[in-house]
Amino acid sequence: MDSATVDVSAAIAAERRELADVLDNLTESQWNSPSLCDGWRVREVAAHMSTGFRYSFGRTALELARAGGSLHRMTDRLARRDAAALSPRELAAALRDNARHPWTPPVGGVTAALGHDVVHGLDITVALDLGRQVPEEHLRIVLQAVRPRTLRFFGADLEGVELRATDLEWSYGTGTPVVGPAQELLLLAYGRKPRRGA
Repeated sequence: MDSATVDVSAAIAAERRELADVLDNLTESQWNSPSLCDGWRVREVAAHMSTGFRYSFGRTALELARAGGSLHRMTDRLARRDAAALSPRELAAALRDNARHPWTPPVGGVTAALGHDVVHGLDITVALDLGRQVPEEHLRIVLQAVRPRTLRFFGADLEGVELRATDLEWSYGTGTPVVGPAQELLLLAYGRKPRRGA
């Protein structure tokens, strides 16, 4: 394992532990608040984030088959089902107890796993206006992995747009500049719309 992989793995563990601490301090109302993930409350996002730890490869394959091969349909169904079945304490513990779990998405390896945790963490903390700032070194790793397939997968329409960060040296795309903090631009690249002043 090279040093870059070790660094990304450490970043993943830090993100999971910090978000678990955030979740432990949410009120019932906050758990039931809408997230930046369309149609999901905070509890569905938290349930989704730990799916890879709680489901074996075989069970995931079975669930995918039940969803007609649709990854989006499968993840939505599992998030809703598990959000109803698990308590807030259990959902937070699933992240903390699996901080070093080696799960990765089907493509993208550990960098994609970090992106998964960072973006879904923002789905919660930005929606709740908690003011949490992702560490710059974590943002840099995820931003450097943004590709056209990232935009397609998450439904981000950035045709003719250049994302240009104001707080670190990063840009993506060409066209009309959209300027802002890197954290907000990352959400745009992943198909989210930050809720200012929510």
